[in-house]
Amino acid sequence: MLKRQGTGNISTTNQETPQAVYRFSFGPWNIDEGADPFGPPVRRPEPLAKKMKVAKQLGFHGMQFHDDDVVPDLDTKKWTEIEAEAKKIKKMLNSEGLLPEFVAPRLWFSPKTIDGAYTNNDPACRKYAIERTKKAIDIMNIIGTHNLVLWLAREGTYIRESKNARVAILQIRDAINEMLEYDKEVIVLIEPKPNEPVDSALIPTIGHAIGLAYTTIDPNRVCCLVETAHAILAGLDPADEMAYALAHNKLRSVHLNDQGGLKFDQDKSFGSYNLRKAFNQVRVLEEYGYGRNGEWVGFDVKAMRTQKQNVNTKHLRNSLATFKFLVEKVRSLDKKLMGQFISERDYEEMDRYILCHLMGAKYTG
Repeated sequence: MLKRQGTGNISTTNQETPQAVYRFSFGPWNIDEGADPFGPPVRRPEPLAKKMKVAKQLGFHGMQFHDDDVVPDLDTKKWTEIEAEAKKIKKMLNSEGLLPEFVAPRLWFSPKTIDGAYTNNDPACRKYAIERTKKAIDIMNIIGTHNLVLWLAREGTYIRESKNARVAILQIRDAINEMLEYDKEVIVLIEPKPNEPVDSALIPTIGHAIGLAYTTIDPNRVCCLVETAHAILAGLDPADEMAYALAHNKLRSVHLNDQGGLKFDQDKSFGSYNLRKAFNQVRVLEEYGYGRNGEWVGFDVKAMRTQKQNVNTKHLRNSLATFKFLVEKVRSLDKKLMGQFISERDYEEMDRYILCHLMGAKYTG
């Protein structure tokens, strides 16, 4: 169970930072077929069992799941079928020595959620979204995790006048309260994104997610997940979003990738576009001692459409390698020299030192 928030009596200075402990995960969707809005798939689908074997071979510790990754065609199945299929996935995880990080209800595919899930203007559709989420919680418990991720994909508007935003936010709050009441151990992780698929999301940033958490019946069990690309799409620095969540003791997972500016969600390999931004994300996690409380490092990256079938996992290998490289870069920073720059307020020289450090160039002072 999470520690209570806002005790206000824990000093954050003059304490040695605990060593970070990293566990890595990715989702089955990260080994994809290369389809995009302008073209069909270019690679064959890989079976889930093979994706799990790849995870183990590449050095990952766990898998992320949507509810229908565990139980395909979930809406058409009876509970006995759902339970049996979820137990089968649990057995597959155990056989590979992998852990499930989270389950997320996929609430943006159904015809019933075209106008949103928890904020749909049709009460019957809102009810469907709640019932589907409860099924996801049941699946979560069977495969062995307490983490339920909410990517509020269609909780927003294309036309602002189509919804009362204040009421819609309260509808999301009420939905989360139902989850917290349904399962006394579930940890809800809100994953914000400012746009896409909707034009304007109701919960676009980590600040919004954390604000929403404090309105629920159990704020200690409502946390968040920061995705690199989503923060960049909001015009924000992912490292600052992570730091803000950590200041509230609410960062339970990260989805690391990269993004080439304010465009569609690219999910590029971690560090491939802006290595300095990637470095600072790792630095924030390191300075906190991330992972010591069971937090995860997830990668949400897509293979380039140009990749052939036999090299369709290099983006995962590369992202993990870049992360580990940057951990060493953070840990090998000259802390005494960094302190000197801060003391002298010589941030130009600090900037030069960081660039030399990242490039592997000798810093001569």
